[in-house]
Amino acid sequence: MLPIISMVGASGSGKTTFLEKLIPELAGRGYSVGAMKHDVHGFDMDREGKDTWRLKRAGAGTIAISSPARVASIRETGSELPLEEVAARYFWTEDILITEGFKSAHFPKIEIFRSAVEPKPICGPENNLSAIVSDDPVEAGVPVFSFSDVRGVADFIENRYLKDRKKPSVLVQLDGKQLPMKDFVRDFLVGGIIGMLSSLRGWKTPGTISIHIRLGKEN
Repeated sequence: MLPIISMVGASGSGKTTFLEKLIPELAGRGYSVGAMKHDVHGFDMDREGKDTWRLKRAGAGTIAISSPARVASIRETGSELPLEEVAARYFWTEDILITEGFKSAHFPKIEIFRSAVEPKPICGPENNLSAIVSDDPVEAGVPVFSFSDVRGVADFIENRYLKDRKKPSVLVQLDGKQLPMKDFVRDFLVGGIIGMLSSLRGWKTPGTISIHIRLGKEN
């Protein structure tokens, strides 16, 4: 499972500011970092009057825009997807996903705490709190790092969640949820797929194979 860590804290505590320093520290160590913001109020990335906005308004369930450097899409979901499903669908090539928010999710959390913003931390052991970043005296039963100790937080994340982790070479999802797979099953699956596809016209040895199978009817 992709390591997921949620950076939480009261509004105005400095979560984004700290992440702006933590992400390049982890990236500089050779890790591919994914980041996701949780918006409990809903959001709209499109601007009224733009072509993609007009296509969405016309009835498209999913819209996308692509350029030589990046691609972005907006998909209607009907209800909020579980964090682990979003991670499996969109961040499966990353080494770690760091979210801003998602206090109610069960994944490990690092809280950004300032007593001038909130009188006490908003998370505890029952919220799977793993560390706190604060310059204020705080007793939480977990490691506490100062705001300037970005390297210390990166060391903590690396040693606890990233060190010696083997990145999976095969990902199988069932309705967006990752399916655990033993080595012999993985090898059997890869060998069978390559064996069949290599007999088809146009086959060239690839670096990645992506297969999407739809069974039955979607709601």
